[in-house]
Amino acid sequence: MPDRNQAIELKLLIEAIYLRYSYDFRDYSSASLKRRVLLALKQMRCESISELQRRILYDSQAFMELLQFLTIPVSEMFRDPSYYLALREQVIPLLRTYPSLKIWIAGCSTGEEVYSMAILLKEEGLLERTILYATDINPRSLERARQGIFNIDNMRQYTDNYQCAGGKHSLSDYYTAAYDSAIMDKSLKENVTFADHSLATDSVFAETQLISCRNVLIYFNKPLQDRAFGLFLDSLCHRGFLGLGSKETLEFSGYAGRFEAFNKQERIFRKL
Repeated sequence: MPDRNQAIELKLLIEAIYLRYSYDFRDYSSASLKRRVLLALKQMRCESISELQRRILYDSQAFMELLQFLTIPVSEMFRDPSYYLALREQVIPLLRTYPSLKIWIAGCSTGEEVYSMAILLKEEGLLERTILYATDINPRSLERARQGIFNIDNMRQYTDNYQCAGGKHSLSDYYTAAYDSAIMDKSLKENVTFADHSLATDSVFAETQLISCRNVLIYFNKPLQDRAFGLFLDSLCHRGFLGLGSKETLEFSGYAGRFEAFNKQERIFRKL
């Protein structure tokens, strides 16, 4: 019975969030949501999910605190370097054929992937004619992404990733070290538009040549995954590219027949 009651409380919490703040987690994986909410209970010192619900209904700052648990703002620069190497060697040559480019980083979190993509494009001579759309549902994460300031202690790992991703220079060329922070070069974000966008509730906003949405869909249930794939399909130009995370695929989705595997190992697909 306690587990059943907890499941009811969780469902009510998610519904309350939607009705009060218009953030829609109703089609997120229930197992994943439960883990995050239980962690939030400990950190926010609530005895039950019902107590947490009462807090967030009447305290928007408490909701923002909870949102940090629900959206898991975790990322790193050039994460899965082989993915970026595949983009550099196989996708970029085809993107060069366009006079201008629009690239969408969906679920950009705190911006590490955005700056990784910008560096790649800069080294390949495409950044100046590219508009990058960086979207997320977490306003705190988006603000950190806009600032482009990362912990200096992480830069050693990011440098290793960058080199494995085929980096042509030194990653330190793209940031300034200041105390315990690495401040990314402002030129990398001149063509970046940071925006609030939900794959659960929002619609298509631009035609793009490449969408990179990595390690986001694993937290969705199948109907919401299909909704996201539908958005991506409608957002991509003819023969546009879609990059997913290492544990994600659209092969068993309702849109599998609308894409072909361009690089199956690196989860890069191409619109038919």
